[in-house]
Order: sequence, then C-alpha cells, then structure tokens
Amino acid sequence: MAGKRGAFWKKLKYNYKLSISNETSYEELFTMRLSRLRVIMGLSVLAVVLVGLTTLLIAFTDLKEFIPGFPDGNMRRLITENALRVDSMEMELQKKDAYLNSIKSILQGEEVGVREVRSDSLLQRYDTIQFSISEEESAFRAAMEERERFNLTVSRQKESSEYYHFFSPVEGIVSRGFDEKSRHYGTDIVAKANSRVSAVMDGVVCFTDWTIKTGYVIQVQHSNNLLSIYKHNSTLLKKQGDYVMAGEVIAIVGNTGEETTGPHLHFELWRSGNPLNPENFIQFK
Repeated sequence: MAGKRGAFWKKLKYNYKLSISNETSYEELFTMRLSRLRVIMGLSVLAVVLVGLTTLLIAFTDLKEFIPGFPDGNMRRLITENALRVDSMEMELQKKDAYLNSIKSILQGEEVGVREVRSDSLLQRYDTIQFSISEEESAFRAAMEERERFNLTVSRQKESSEYYHFFSPVEGIVSRGFDEKSRHYGTDIVAKANSRVSAVMDGVVCFTDWTIKTGYVIQVQHSNNLLSIYKHNSTLLKKQGDYVMAGEVIAIVGNTGEETTGPHLHFELWRSGNPLNPENFIQFK
C-alpha cells in the first residue's frame, strides 16, 4: 500500500518538458518544465482568483441584478415605498382606534381624557397647563353652583308669557328654514367655522351629548316651558346643569354628524312640546 502511494506521489512530481520550437529551423523559442502537481496547484490558484474576482464584480457592480431572485433597482424602490406606506397606515389605524374609543366612551357616558400620542415619526403634545384655585374660591364656586344649579328664576327681568326677547344664537345666513311638513323643526344657519354659539335666553343646560346624525348637541331649558336646541357643534363649552345667561357662549359652530353639509348651526325652538319657527322670533341675517 505504501509502495502504491509512493509511486502515485512520484508520478505527481515527475517533471515534463514543454517546449515551443520553430518549425523550419527547429530552434527552441520557449521551454518550460512542468509536473502534474504544479499544474494542479496552478489551476487551483487560478480558480480561487476567478471566484474572488467574480464575487467582487457581483457585490459591487450592477451585475447582481442579473442573478435570478435578486431585486433590481425598481423593486427595491417599491419595497421602500411600500414600507413607508405600511408605516403611515399603521399610524392612521392608531388614530382611527383612538377616535373610535373616544366615541365609545362618549356613548357610554364615560369621561374622555386627552392623551399624548407618541411615535417614531410623529410627536403630538397637548397643552396641560392648569391654573391653581384657592380653597376659598373652590368652596365659593361649589356653593354658588349648587344654589343656582336648577334655578330658572335668576333672570333680572320678569318674563312675559306673550312677549320674549331672544338673543341671536349665531351670526350667519339662513340656508334652510322651518318646515313642519318635512319634519325640519328648526332653522339652518350657515356661519364661519369656529364661530361662537350663544344662548338665546337665560336658562339651564338640560342636555349635552354627541349623536350620530346631529353631532354635538346642547339643549337649554328656559322659563315658560321654552326649550332651545343647538346642533352640529364642534365643541360644547357648557355641561348639563350649568346656568347660562342670554348671549353667553355655550358652543362652537362645527360640521359634526351625518346630517351636515358644512359648518352651520341647526337651531330649534320648542314650547310645551310644540316646535316653533325661530324666524318668527329672531331676525337672522
């Protein structure tokens, strides 16, 4: 066995002469001594060099795009754009979830608080400034609010059962009037966005809530069984049980609810369960 290995190793190291001669004069132009071992080693080195050069060309040039399965420039751009779109969609879904949770809390009568929303690409901060109130002032406010909570006789002027002086709820133009046949029991007044909504008379806020069709709604109970209703507000500034004076701001004009076509106020006036035409009592612009 050892003899066979020795013979094989001897064959690998056996030298051969490679010469190039002139065919006419037989002069030797080039001579090289080779062995099988040298040929194998040379081919191996050449293979390693070729593999290294090919790897470098593929890694640092555009030749890699010709490899099956490797994304080209357009595909990589689309992948990046899709990743950004997915991130934006996740942010929008978070906003929608927060909005739906707020609506759910409102419908269930729970208190809705303002939360701080943080993300890698978005940072929203809300004002949390609070003014301190002394204990004496807090006690005085609580006593006055409790005493006047459901009092409808605080008005300085004695109301007549036949004559009423109404304060205009908002400055705007009437876009749709009172129509009892079509069950439109109020007047639509187009106003600028974020305009103030005022109470038409002295009274007590008896209802504040959000509805799907009419958005944020506030109702004020007045003396002599008069009830005023303000719909499609963007923000309500009063709570149920608050006493308001005529002309006092109670809400902000908005565009909330499904039955709205733009910033406007839907104003209704009722007495003893019967709807009244607001334009018979209030002169709108």
